[in-house]
Amino acid sequence: MPSQQRPSPPPDELLRSDRFPRASAYNPDWILSAVSGAANPLWMTEWLSEALDLRPGMRVLDLGCGRALSSIFLRREFGVQVWATDLWFNVAENGQRIRDAGVADNVFPIHSDARSLPFSTEFFDAIVSIDSFFYYGTDDLYLNYLARYVKPGGIIAMAGAGLMQEITGAVPEHLREWWTHDLWCLHSADWWRRHWERTGIMTIETSDTLPDGWKRWLDWHRLVAPHNSVEINAVEADQGRYLGYTRLVGRRRADVKLEDPVTSIPGEYTSHPVLRSSS
Repeated sequence: MPSQQRPSPPPDELLRSDRFPRASAYNPDWILSAVSGAANPLWMTEWLSEALDLRPGMRVLDLGCGRALSSIFLRREFGVQVWATDLWFNVAENGQRIRDAGVADNVFPIHSDARSLPFSTEFFDAIVSIDSFFYYGTDDLYLNYLARYVKPGGIIAMAGAGLMQEITGAVPEHLREWWTHDLWCLHSADWWRRHWERTGIMTIETSDTLPDGWKRWLDWHRLVAPHNSVEINAVEADQGRYLGYTRLVGRRRADVKLEDPVTSIPGEYTSHPVLRSSS
């Protein structure tokens, strides 16, 4: 039985964590004014950054950046240049948020679909995706497309909501009220590792889950969506059996040639009769 909803601790307490010392320095009001998904973007970015070697001046694509909190965090904490790219959220709003954070000289808001990126190939040192890669990255052809934008030897990395183990049969009873058809895009760290490794494009450096990630998921939702009882009850009932946060870091292999994507086929029409001759 789902537990009774109980009052949440104040935001300042919930958003201060010894596990995430960098994120804990940021104003809770600033974080809560820019909620964009099912995970705290600063927690996810800090966790992902622990598996990366980010250095000042590196060019980073923050793909599916939401309201650009992760992009601002990356710039402030690591001194990298960030292209804050998103399809859904208003690019002018992101631009104002970036200016107000004092990082407009090195964080650039971009409105773009992840499948139609406006960048030159091998432009980035690293590509990161915070709680959004599952929206587009399950496509078998997508990694070959995306990897073109990172330099050989460069990093592609993601962190966000996922599964602790794959659901191979019916959805477990305790998840059925919450589960919708679009949630089949969620996968385990092992699934993502296989999905990338089989292409031969990437060398996987990290593939894991956040310890007690389901508790972080629960804390975040109690704070930002306390009336979403269906999801809160599902995560609470699950206790980390299926739901949590996953992380994957891979490096583009320099010895693998990427196939050029087919964007158009030249016209070569020759006119012929439609039917066989009767003679």
